[in-house]
Amino acid sequence: MRNYTSEEFKKLEGTLLVDFNATWCGPCRMLHPILDELEKEITNVKFVGIDCDDESNLAEDYNISNIPCVIIIKDGKEIARSVGFKSKNEMELFIKENI
Repeated sequence: MRNYTSEEFKKLEGTLLVDFNATWCGPCRMLHPILDELEKEITNVKFVGIDCDDESNLAEDYNISNIPCVIIIKDGKEIARSVGFKSKNEMELFIKENI
């Protein structure tokens, strides 16, 4: 999963899993390989990373106060939010329950 800029993010459509993260965040770095694995397994959602330091305005728009923060967005509307590190099983369940 790669990080997107605000401009790239605004052009995305459909169901998105958005991972708000930062390079200095330990739990973010632990979650990243889990999301990479799930991205290969769950193909009906677009996995998107947003670096909160590089895209602080976008993080502010989504009221991100703690990271990692994973948000599922469908057709531009937030459906669900998960804050903090989650195991692969927990994250997979969160995704499947909300897409």
